[in-house]
Amino acid sequence: MALILDGNTVSKAVQEKIKGDLAGLKQDGILPGLAVVLVGDDPASKIYVGRKKKACESLGFYSEEHRLPAETTEAGLLALIQSLNQNGKIHGILVQLPLPRQLNPQKIIEAIDPRKDVDGMHPFSLGKLVAGLPGPRSCTPAGVMALLDHYHLPVEGKRAVVIGRSIMVGKPMAQLLVEANATVTICHSKTQAIGEVIKTADLVVAAIGKPKFVKAEMVREGAVVVDVGINRTPEGKLVGDVDFEAVEPKVSAITPVPGGVGPMTIALLMRNTFEVFRQQTGL
Repeated sequence: MALILDGNTVSKAVQEKIKGDLAGLKQDGILPGLAVVLVGDDPASKIYVGRKKKACESLGFYSEEHRLPAETTEAGLLALIQSLNQNGKIHGILVQLPLPRQLNPQKIIEAIDPRKDVDGMHPFSLGKLVAGLPGPRSCTPAGVMALLDHYHLPVEGKRAVVIGRSIMVGKPMAQLLVEANATVTICHSKTQAIGEVIKTADLVVAAIGKPKFVKAEMVREGAVVVDVGINRTPEGKLVGDVDFEAVEPKVSAITPVPGGVGPMTIALLMRNTFEVFRQQTGL
């Protein structure tokens, strides 16, 4: 029977620690401020933004939510980001992805003041990650690392396979694992004999965006499996990139979907917001 890595429980623990760290600052009336920008009506994005707002309220953060119509122009969105860059009450800015087609996500991300990049997606933040320098880390990969750490699952010296090479998850995930002294392989759409490569791993992180892609025969006995994927079946059920029912009996630990990595992403966004707040205020 595999250990189920409960992201909801660990997320609460991370946020409770933030509450404790923030408690001593409330008397000065200074609070971390997060602005979340949502363009369009993507249903999943609406859910994520709502959860981020709820987390801010729970922690006592100042928050702003900017919901823009799908036809928003690039100039209009850039103008909003510039105003948030200059707003002293806002310490962190997050633009919810994906964006409508007329908007260049890279251009939008690069417009965010790197000091306020709480999603760790700005090239400046990614450069700090590669260089091993302190800075905000991409929330989902950082959430995976926090989850593994909470359950005392060792990374150092382990063989890790990351499935997916996106700039949002795959690449920063691999870099964080390298930073933790794992030996890392990245698999992607051009990887040959991908099942055989995955089977070499002590730790598998699936972030490929294909429902139930990872089958039981692809993983080794006793491996740790982290499922970053979230996909909706035609019946409306949420499933990950891992065939949970088939894989779970074979591995030592696994994340569920939902309730695994998702809550950790929110928790690490809150932690990043608190950290950039401290850096900007000197507290």
